[in-house]
Amino acid sequence: MAKLNFGGVEENVVTREEFPLSRAREVLRDEIIAIIGYGVQGPAQAMNLRDNGMHVIVGQAQEFKEDWERAVRDGFVPGETLFPIEEAAEKATVVQYLVSDAAQRTVWPRLKPCLKKGDALYFSHGFSVTYKEQTGVIPPDYVDVILVAPKGSGTSVRRNFLAGTGINSSYAVFQDFTGRAEQRTLALGIGIGSGYLFPTTFEKEVFSDLTGERGVLMGALAGIMEAQYQVLRENGHSPSEAFNETVEELTQSLIRLVDENGMDWMYMNCSATAQRGALDWKPKFRDATLPVFKQLYERVKSGEETKVVLEKTGRADYKSHLAAELKEMRESEMWEAGETVRKLRPAAAS
Repeated sequence: MAKLNFGGVEENVVTREEFPLSRAREVLRDEIIAIIGYGVQGPAQAMNLRDNGMHVIVGQAQEFKEDWERAVRDGFVPGETLFPIEEAAEKATVVQYLVSDAAQRTVWPRLKPCLKKGDALYFSHGFSVTYKEQTGVIPPDYVDVILVAPKGSGTSVRRNFLAGTGINSSYAVFQDFTGRAEQRTLALGIGIGSGYLFPTTFEKEVFSDLTGERGVLMGALAGIMEAQYQVLRENGHSPSEAFNETVEELTQSLIRLVDENGMDWMYMNCSATAQRGALDWKPKFRDATLPVFKQLYERVKSGEETKVVLEKTGRADYKSHLAAELKEMRESEMWEAGETVRKLRPAAAS
């Protein structure tokens, strides 16, 4: 492992140089990897592993016709590399359980009997194992139980892989039955195209993930955008001006500067007026939101957020409710303005 210094805190990480793809292929040489669920993470991880020379099959419930047909379009052949869930799991030595969190609870009674002594049961989220009292997902003691969690959506995992970069991933070993669990985990992490791998636990992964999704990554970001846009509109600014100052400048300019060299570098490459105002107001936003983040983390840690997720996503009409909520967002003035602004962006030079 490489020992890196993060602001004075030392952390061990695994890089591609330390654990090259050739080593990953050797570790997984005799493994049959079954991707269970071809929804969000499944396609990216399946295709990346396949493109990296691993033996990959897909297990997908045929009643979910759209996902089954997507797997076929991506080159998986029914009866050869594409099977119903139980058949794929029985053929595999590594079972990557990538159906949604709610579906994992439902599918588990069918999947568990398919696991054989020495198999690896792989997750990309610590949800089901950490909250086992609510999900009922309790792995048998005769398998390795491992985790590789890419820090990005399935779309980003595939896109970055094709670009030759990669999404950083956390990894964990919950149960090492074979004595090879960590090597299998690292090989799979490299196989799916991780930029580098950093250690965690199933519990820490899910606590940080649920907090991040509800916070900065999605919930908080969308919420503060809506608040700023509303204030600008209430004070007479046009939709175009309000959207550009709230979303467009962030996504098309400033966040790219943060990505390149960090927040301080972005500040140094903005006007003095912007620097001073941002530095003065940053603590106000931090102090205003800190109690909300503390409340959020406690709800994640206590399992209250899990209860809400399982209850709401388990309803038969969940997809229709979700569609209605996203439709409301899409048809809000701010995001309708965004659609217009995106159309006005200059096309990239050919």
